Amino acid sequence: MSGPSGAPVTGAAVLRRAVNGQWRDVARSTLLAIGHQAGSAMAPVLIGVVVDVAVTNRSLGGLALWIGVLAADFLLLSFSYRYGVRAAERAAENAEHDLRLQLTGRVLHHHGGADAGRLSGELVNIATSDAKRVGTTDVALPFGLAAIAAALVSAAVLLTISMPLGLLVLLGMPPLLLLTHFASKPLERRSEAEQERAAHASGVAADLVAGLRVLKGLGAERTAVQRYRRTSRASLAATLRTARAYAAQGGVVETSTGVFIAVVALVGGMLAADGAISVGDLVSTVGLATFLQIPLSTAAWTTVEFAQARASAARIAAVLSAPPAVRAGTAALPEPVRGALRLRGVTRGALRDVDLDVAPGDLIGIVAPAPAVRALLACLAREADPEQGTVELDGVPLAELDPADVRAAVLVAAHDAVLFSGTLLDNVTAAAAAGRAGEALAAAAADEVARTLPDGVDSTIGEQGRSLSGGQRQRVVLARALAADRPVLVLHDPTTAVDPVTESRIAGALRWVRHGRTTVVATTSPALLAVTDRVVVIGEEGVRRVGTHAELVESDAEYRAAVLT
Repeated sequence: MSGPSGAPVTGAAVLRRAVNGQWRDVARSTLLAIGHQAGSAMAPVLIGVVVDVAVTNRSLGGLALWIGVLAADFLLLSFSYRYGVRAAERAAENAEHDLRLQLTGRVLHHHGGADAGRLSGELVNIATSDAKRVGTTDVALPFGLAAIAAALVSAAVLLTISMPLGLLVLLGMPPLLLLTHFASKPLERRSEAEQERAAHASGVAADLVAGLRVLKGLGAERTAVQRYRRTSRASLAATLRTARAYAAQGGVVETSTGVFIAVVALVGGMLAADGAISVGDLVSTVGLATFLQIPLSTAAWTTVEFAQARASAARIAAVLSAPPAVRAGTAALPEPVRGALRLRGVTRGALRDVDLDVAPGDLIGIVAPAPAVRALLACLAREADPEQGTVELDGVPLAELDPADVRAAVLVAAHDAVLFSGTLLDNVTAAAAAGRAGEALAAAAADEVARTLPDGVDSTIGEQGRSLSGGQRQRVVLARALAADRPVLVLHDPTTAVDPVTESRIAGALRWVRHGRTTVVATTSPALLAVTDRVVVIGEEGVRRVGTHAELVESDAEYRAAVLT
């Protein structure tokens, strides 16, 4: 399947990939499933032969022979089912795994865009529940084909017993299968809505858990719970509608199948009463009529699985086809990267007409409204391109570079960056340059955090660092950013949860550890702003003031109010 910048991916393509990518196991499973169903269809026929041999011919030798044949048939169908299911399940699991890898790769792709308008929990739901439903097609397809084969075998056998019985099955099966298909259409539509609602509920729940500490601090637990309750109820309503559609489909299928089987058995009984078929043939006919319920039910189950898989495949295709947030360029950065930043007329969202020059090795502060800071950080990280204007690194516009090349040179460390499950050291060294971890830990005062933990830097800090306080998490996140040692580092409020004494220590160390490399700090912290070479104040119409922290505190009342109160 194509990547984020290729042709759009369709739900049909997702389903084809799930089957074609596992064609060996699917083909093996199909052959074995057909063997199982054919063997099952032959069982009542062989029982009928045994009855005729025992009752009509009274041949003990013949009876023993046909009982042996019947036993061999059961051995064959048991073997076929066991290994057929194994192959089908293997294909389904591998297809599901392949889809999860594709979805993960698309979400993590440096062009971005896959998460636009989707909560993180929703993406997880698509990569788990929807991928599983699509993978199930590798089980449904072999057994669906086997069900059709079983019906054809049954019809062929009945044709040898009686032409009317065989024709009845051959002519009756297509309308039944067509009825099953149309009965599944409402289920497909409601299944798609159910998955959408369930995924949204998962996303809201994930956000609620991730922000639980903040919600408690704000006293907003009740509002958050009410929001989740509304979302959960909508998901429940969609699930109930799907259940009703499933029940309706099942009722239609079971009723029509029952009537069809009854008609076959009735015709067979009438033929036996007229002497047109033997007692053994009657036994075979009734047995086959009863057996036909299995392939018909399997066909109905297959239709349901494909209906749900099509809905899930469409959701997966929407993620894989999501347009990239930024396009790849063909330019290259000079080697080595000096770290000179130049912004001209940059406008995006709340960021308006910003002109800014940052020389290599400068340490500058940015004071701006939060929406403008977020827009600036997105442009510098090339998570989004400016609506107007250009951002250049060493004279090369970022829009002409591949996003991966930009991020290899420019690290934007957001204030809400998360930690991963693992040790403190693993988090700090995730993208560390050789030999920088110890220096980064000390500069961010994260070495103090390590000393409070039972195993020091080898202590496990849990998912998202929940075992740490807010200030401790910030210090570990800052240490990770410093350890990466990128030519350009952009920090966003790195010390908002840190006590003043530690903040002052970090501010002094920041200038030392980043000496000779470009650093931009978006913050209102006086301690951090005091160590910068200069501070750029951005207002609603672009850059409002530029000066040292001391100069701006003395001469700019608005700045003084923003950073000192």
